[in-house]
Order: sequence, then structure tokens, then C-alpha cells
Amino acid sequence: MSELGADIEAIAARLRELAAELRKDELTDEQAEALAREAADLVGRAGNEIERALRESAAGEG
Repeated sequence: MSELGADIEAIAARLRELAAELRKDELTDEQAEALAREAADLVGRAGNEIERALRESAAGEG
């Protein structure tokens, strides 16, 4: 698996963990906010990694 694939898989795994934590009944509003913020950051990071890989791929083809 490429470095990008490994990074994206790690992010996806953490997002699955966060989703499970967010489903817990005993979660406080503050905890939910922190988990949601982490999830948003991870999604942004994944998007940036994918865009970077696409730019590098396009540059290699040209």
C-alpha cells in the first residue's frame, strides 16, 4: 500500500472510532464538540492529502 493509502486508511480508521464514540449515550456536549472538531480536522487532512497526490500524479504525467 502506498504512503497515501496508508495515511488515508489510518484517518478512516480514526473516523470510525470517532463515530462510535459519538454514538455513546453518556457523552457530554463538550466531549461531542471535541470529537466532532477532531473528525472535521481529519476530513480536511484527508482531502488535502488526496489533492496533493492528484497534483503529483498529474505533474508526473505531463
